[in-house]
Amino acid sequence: MMPLTFADMEKEYTIKCLGGSPQVKRHLEELGLVQGGKVKIVNSVAGNLIVNVKESRIALSREMALKIMV
Repeated sequence: MMPLTFADMEKEYTIKCLGGSPQVKRHLEELGLVQGGKVKIVNSVAGNLIVNVKESRIALSREMALKIMV
């Protein structure tokens, strides 16, 4: 298991768990990032990520991406 920030680009991963406060977890879940869901990194700029989740693209800060374990 590793944080999403260390994942390879263009490879699909399964989300193992979400970290952070209850508010952060709820926010990530509202974006579609749920435990057991699939995520793929599309682009990375200065540690910030653009990911594909459920056929949508979402921008994540490095701090948020560190809370997503794949």
